[in-house]
Amino acid sequence: MATELHRDVRTEEFLLNMGPQHPSTHGVLRVVVRTDGELVLEATPHVGYLHRCFEKCAENTTLKQVVPYTDRMDYLAALCNNITYSLAVEKLMGWEKLIPRKHTVARTLLFELQRIASHLMSVGTYGLDVGAITPFLHCFRERERLLEIFEEISGQRLNYSYVTPGGFQYPWPDSINKKIKGFCEYFEDRIKEYNELLSYNGIFIERTKGIGVLSPRQARDYGCTGPMLRGSGIQRDLRWDQPYLIYDELKKEGVFRVRYQGDRTPDPRDQMVDWSLGELGDCWSRYMVRAAEMEQSRRMVLACLAKLEKLSDGDKEAGAVAIITEADKAYLPPKGEEAYFKAENPRGELGYYVVSDGKAKAYRIKARAPSFNNLQVLTEISRGAMVADLIAIIGSIDIVLGEVDR
Repeated sequence: MATELHRDVRTEEFLLNMGPQHPSTHGVLRVVVRTDGELVLEATPHVGYLHRCFEKCAENTTLKQVVPYTDRMDYLAALCNNITYSLAVEKLMGWEKLIPRKHTVARTLLFELQRIASHLMSVGTYGLDVGAITPFLHCFRERERLLEIFEEISGQRLNYSYVTPGGFQYPWPDSINKKIKGFCEYFEDRIKEYNELLSYNGIFIERTKGIGVLSPRQARDYGCTGPMLRGSGIQRDLRWDQPYLIYDELKKEGVFRVRYQGDRTPDPRDQMVDWSLGELGDCWSRYMVRAAEMEQSRRMVLACLAKLEKLSDGDKEAGAVAIITEADKAYLPPKGEEAYFKAENPRGELGYYVVSDGKAKAYRIKARAPSFNNLQVLTEISRGAMVADLIAIIGSIDIVLGEVDR
């Protein structure tokens, strides 16, 4: 009778500290990883290493003085934070119809330019996460051109504090429009370049396909928003579903649409993504949503520039006198008023809740940070992955620790 041999392979669980000083955690994030060999049994994120008491600081400064604090939440999309907070305060003050048309169009333009800059950082650093250096250098080349534009508009390259409740910190420089248009025309071919270098690179697809799968149900249950949600095939975008600024106009004009995993809408102006290269809710799908959105944002910026050129002098200044008169009242909202405003940040739904007690300082300010909600799913989507894949999973969430910790 043949003798059966059994080999008893004993393994031992191991606790691994990843971060908080690790380049691939995209900030001071600590992840406690419980492993069995190379297999991840559990990955628990520990946050709070960059906590700066944003909400309590905001409640102890005047409504306008809060603007620089918003820059430092999502410092890769500072203008988006400026604009969203300003819209919340304007809603609180009842100023929505007083904002000049020029300001509203320019804010939409800035929101989309900032989205491109944020996605360039995400796409470039994600390439680094999985071992591709060249795309990172290319993305930063274009991002540098955008930072020069932001610097010319606001005087700053990272924390702008340019958009304030009621308008802008400084007048909009009309001379910058030509430079922005030149960038958009130049950027069209660069997007194709990124896709050739990274998006459809066979090695990149192998490293990200089927990794960190987030099901549509999990995405809803955890309150995920933005590319995290759309990467799981859910067609949800505040610019489309609950338009603000001039997104309703852009939607009706067919300038943009929602990009999500599985999107099959024929559009000759868009790159048609072969979503079958990835799996529903995996790392590649989340990455690809961001890569596809850059083309949409480019078109929206061009549409905004066209609208700025058509504005009459009356349209440009309409409401400006009323806003100046209101601002002279030291930003004193009615007692008992409250306002919540949400917008589609590059990382998802960004919201500000402001409560007034009739004084110059808000009684309560609460921020809804998309990165914080999105990071919650890390434990779920990393269970059973390899340790090397954990880097790709964290990168695909695209977190900014400034708004996770606030």
